Amino acid sequence: MLRRFRQSRFTLVLLSASTFGWVACGPSLKTQAPVVTANVPAPAQAAVVPPVVRVAPAPLEDPVLTLIASSDRHFKVGQNELELGHVEAAKQEFNRAIDVLLESTYGGRTEPRIREHFDRLVDRISTYEVKALAEGDGFTEKKYEAASIDVLLALSTTFEASAAKPELKNAVQSDLQTAGHDISIPLNQRVLSYIELFQGRLHDFIEEGMKRGGKYLPMIQNVFRAEGLPLDLAYVPLIESAFKPNALSRAKAKGVWQFMSGTALENGLRRDWYIDERSDPEKATVAAARYLKTLGNLFSGDWHLALASYNGGPGRMQRAIKRVGVDDFWKLAAKPKLLPRETREYVPMILAAIVIARNPAQYGFAFEPEVPAEYDQITVPKPVDLRRVAEWADTTIDEIQSLNPELRRWTTPVGADHYELRVPAGAAERVLAQLQDVPSVELASLKWYTVKRGDTLPLIARTLSVSKRDLAEANYLKVTARVSPGQKLVVPRETTVLMAARTERTVPVADSRPLATQQSVVLAQDSRSSNRVKVLYRVQQGDTLASIARLFKTSAALLRTWNKIAGTSILTGDRLTIYTVRAD
Repeated sequence: MLRRFRQSRFTLVLLSASTFGWVACGPSLKTQAPVVTANVPAPAQAAVVPPVVRVAPAPLEDPVLTLIASSDRHFKVGQNELELGHVEAAKQEFNRAIDVLLESTYGGRTEPRIREHFDRLVDRISTYEVKALAEGDGFTEKKYEAASIDVLLALSTTFEASAAKPELKNAVQSDLQTAGHDISIPLNQRVLSYIELFQGRLHDFIEEGMKRGGKYLPMIQNVFRAEGLPLDLAYVPLIESAFKPNALSRAKAKGVWQFMSGTALENGLRRDWYIDERSDPEKATVAAARYLKTLGNLFSGDWHLALASYNGGPGRMQRAIKRVGVDDFWKLAAKPKLLPRETREYVPMILAAIVIARNPAQYGFAFEPEVPAEYDQITVPKPVDLRRVAEWADTTIDEIQSLNPELRRWTTPVGADHYELRVPAGAAERVLAQLQDVPSVELASLKWYTVKRGDTLPLIARTLSVSKRDLAEANYLKVTARVSPGQKLVVPRETTVLMAARTERTVPVADSRPLATQQSVVLAQDSRSSNRVKVLYRVQQGDTLASIARLFKTSAALLRTWNKIAGTSILTGDRLTIYTVRAD
């Protein structure tokens, strides 16, 4: 009504002004009537009144939605940290995601929307933890990559050599005359066909391997030079693994040089549950130099035979030579029944790779080789979780693993007095400072089991739901080894607790318990009953099933049922699911 009144008044003012103007400015008349002027002062110019703009009031902020959004942000940051392998940082963010709810005026469960978010949050974090435990988490062996030798040898089964183009043959011949190879390269159809294949269909595959090889070639050539070996042999990994330290073949050969376990052991490489030196390029190169030198001597310096035996085994080559009385690889390869196809194809592949790698530009390759990684080396006195190291060094778990490729798992060896660990250049002081500040028991999230009378490795493995072989190897024992009462065994399943448990203030559990113990509980309403609460309880030192049952006014039998516990053994740090009545 007020707005309508103002508009009417505004129209009246304009009408009055228009009328006044028409009278004053009208045409001149001979007889003019007297003009009656209203006793209202007219403005010199009509003012333009701006339209009235009504500004809508800002919507009221919903504090519940704001709270949930804040909690969700912390959860998403935790997810990202977990993907980087930063478990400690992830745990802090997950805890904060819960704390912002518990510390609010609503608590975690009094407001329906917060209660729904809280329950979903607990379940999502618990799912991450369960998944981590199911996979063994830090004790799961790292993932490996397919070895290039498998790909190439599979391709060779369908690859038929064809007559090389004259221009390619001329280019290779010219190259060989100036390159100064220290292994003889025959210009036969097999070698030329593989050069052509590597230039064409497999160009990117070979180029990627040569690019990666730039990190290791200077080191490999130095080792081979010191051993008096042909430097052309430094390019064998281009075919074997594409210079990938974590390459694993279908035959279980591993590393840049693709050693089988037995051959690796014979040539000084260590392999146990924590370490596999086949994946360490430097240590494996020393072993490869030793093995190639042995093969070269065995076959009187004939490197074609030596390379064939590197693939197929020296015993097989010796038997083939003895069978036909010929010690020439190419003549042996011409008889399909003497050697496996993969061995017959392996040697020309290696020779073709050597030709290209010695002069890439000649064959259409242009790339910047990768440079060796710079790092600091520190001495770790006791087992340490690599994810902690990654956080302290402000890097990722992947980077720490790439600097320490011999480590099979996310921990340095258990039981070692010290371990030489590589960290990114410039990070040594930060990591060492953290190592000194953190108690030894917190350096690695290890679980220990004290052997009881009557225990055996199989019984302990069943009780703890771990592999019998893993349990034995993690403790440097044979599977058939006997254990003694009081003996401490590391359990090869890490208890990475992503969510530090805490008590919901609005649902007291046991006020008589010490605060530290109360904070080992997380509550979530049981969807099956409005007055039942699912309690996620972390076992404290000194706890037993009976004492926990008394705390929650339940029975040890129910605890065993809910948590699928076969006996009565529980370990400090274990997480138990308990259903209890909600205290409203």
